[in-house]
Amino acid sequence: MTTTDTKPSVLFVCVHNAGRSQMAAAFLSTLAEGRIEVRSAGSAPADSVNPAAVAAMQEIGIDMSAEVPKILTTEAVKESDVVITMGCGDTCPIFPGKRYEDWKLEDPAGQGLEAVRPIRDEIRTRIETLISELLPA
Repeated sequence: MTTTDTKPSVLFVCVHNAGRSQMAAAFLSTLAEGRIEVRSAGSAPADSVNPAAVAAMQEIGIDMSAEVPKILTTEAVKESDVVITMGCGDTCPIFPGKRYEDWKLEDPAGQGLEAVRPIRDEIRTRIETLISELLPA
């Protein structure tokens, strides 16, 4: 029996790469247990990750306090099989042959922990669905 080294790869993109895309990337990294390559980026990255998003993830045992918002590059999109955008609209480059999804999620920027929790939970549900699609049992 041969094993393949090619893992599916997913890129999460939002404008600031500070909230939604960071939470999505952290969930996918944790829940897929390394079986999916994960990237995240922003079209206009913030200086730091949203503290309420970090706190919301910390509550469920996922530490993303060391993450730093990254600028979206054409290479990151080219290297990914699935590109999931979150409110960045036309700023996300499109390449043929990729699977694109746009997740309509409320922006946690400037929101407190109470407002971020439901966004976090919705992201988790979507990530669980994504994993089941990319890694069929």
